[in-house]
Amino acid sequence: MAVLQTMQLTLSPCCPNDRADFIDLELDPEVMRFLNGGHAVDHEQSEPNATFLMPRGTEPYVWAARRTANGAFVGWFCLWPESEGLAELGYRLRRMDWGQGLASEGASALVSWGFRSGRYDKIVATTMAVNHASRRVMEKIGLTYARTVCVEWPDPIPGSEHGEVWYELMRSEWNGS
Repeated sequence: MAVLQTMQLTLSPCCPNDRADFIDLELDPEVMRFLNGGHAVDHEQSEPNATFLMPRGTEPYVWAARRTANGAFVGWFCLWPESEGLAELGYRLRRMDWGQGLASEGASALVSWGFRSGRYDKIVATTMAVNHASRRVMEKIGLTYARTVCVEWPDPIPGSEHGEVWYELMRSEWNGS
């Protein structure tokens, strides 16, 4: 994993010093809205096999994102290998950093790294169908809608009845920018 530089962000492989920032991110109900219904994560009680990624600073394939200008924590990005040639893109940003193009900027950098250095043939990303902001990020960086999957959850959150959307991009379709 390499340090990735964009116009506004530095993405560095996460380390234990990022743990407090990662945990603080999960305490914001708006950040967690499409992951667990907006509940702050109780780290003393959280299930170790939670259905959404909660990095703690020791995970491979997770980059901490900081503003290049001042080092301020913005969030994290991941490109998680699912199988040979396939990786799943994920990201989570602080609410105060939403709407500034940072999610697209960081995600685009990771997609580029994934195709160039990670040697992936396909990159996918998922979100709740009702998470329009995340869907816009996926579309802006070149991923295209593939399907909607509806799953019956034991403890559904608002909007889950509309399903989860899958987006994907093949290396052969990637424009390389």
